[in-house]
Amino acid sequence: MKLAILGTRGIPNHYGGFEQCAEYLALGLVAKGFEVIVYNSHNHPYQEHEWNGVKIVHCYDPEDKLGTAGQFIYDLNCILDLRKRNCDVILQLGYTSSSVWGWLMPKHSVVTTNMDGLEWKRTKYSEKVKRFLRWAEKLGVKYSDHLISDSIGIQDYLKEKYKKESTFIAYGATLFDTPNASVLNNYGLKPYGYDMLIARLEPENSIEVILNGVVEANVDRPFLVVGKHNSKYGEYLKKKFGDRKNIQFIGGIYDIEVLNNLRFYSNLYFHGHTVGGTNPSLLEAMASNSLICANDNPFNRYILEDDALYFNNSEDVKRHLQTVSNSIENYSHMLENNNRKIENIYDWNIIVDQYEAHLLDVVGKFNR
Repeated sequence: MKLAILGTRGIPNHYGGFEQCAEYLALGLVAKGFEVIVYNSHNHPYQEHEWNGVKIVHCYDPEDKLGTAGQFIYDLNCILDLRKRNCDVILQLGYTSSSVWGWLMPKHSVVTTNMDGLEWKRTKYSEKVKRFLRWAEKLGVKYSDHLISDSIGIQDYLKEKYKKESTFIAYGATLFDTPNASVLNNYGLKPYGYDMLIARLEPENSIEVILNGVVEANVDRPFLVVGKHNSKYGEYLKKKFGDRKNIQFIGGIYDIEVLNNLRFYSNLYFHGHTVGGTNPSLLEAMASNSLICANDNPFNRYILEDDALYFNNSEDVKRHLQTVSNSIENYSHMLENNNRKIENIYDWNIIVDQYEAHLLDVVGKFNR
């Protein structure tokens, strides 16, 4: 089967969750005998035309010059190239900047789309942008032959809103079992002597709420903020919290070994995401044996259940920071339960198998 994956900035991952998903899926499906094409931005750090058996196609991406508008041009370029590739199935990861071009999708290919989270709920967007995102979501449904939901909540939403069935396939993760404390030396850290978060620095990820709680807690432990901060909101956060010596904005990290070790040896790992389905960074934190303190919402509760601490406001963050200090053993049952969830539900091998079954099914139906 010939498969094309689009909707990401490319692989190997240098950006975020969908890129990580594309990376694992591409490698897993190539190992199963699929011919896989992944579309990469022309300015992606990896410039070769093949990566571990995956064919890489670079398309012009003017996002660095035009901002968000550049994403629409990049997706258009990918789809125009795709029309020449004679693929059996097209896997779209997201729809925000591609669904407006859905009418250009090759008719001989099956299009299946991972609908991501409820993008129009993100607080950073104006009402005008939110209206566009609702329209883009509608187009994403219209121009897809099949839909994938990464959470039960998204699956229920699509069924209620559009009367459309979707296949539930979560994101994946791999248990981290080779900790190396020497990684901490590069950051001047000691095992279980710091707290952290990993996220895009955006309002809906509760960054400000968490950092307000850090200030109010007034503990001496370093607090790492991992994520690109060269944005308007990132600059705002650095200005507000820059005089707090224990709050360290260390930028984006994309070396999975470094991230796994930072998560593994953290005292408390904060997950503030409020929008979306099965969030990749949450699964990776679970797989890294992190003691998680998560924003209290249905998406996070569905995955973590009772195996995490929760916060609704900065007072909750303050309380947890003051209560949990180098006492991971008191929460070992939570860590063990989360490990079992990764092994039995979210392991990447399981997720790749589910995608394989879905792709074979949708192509089989198309050819009947």
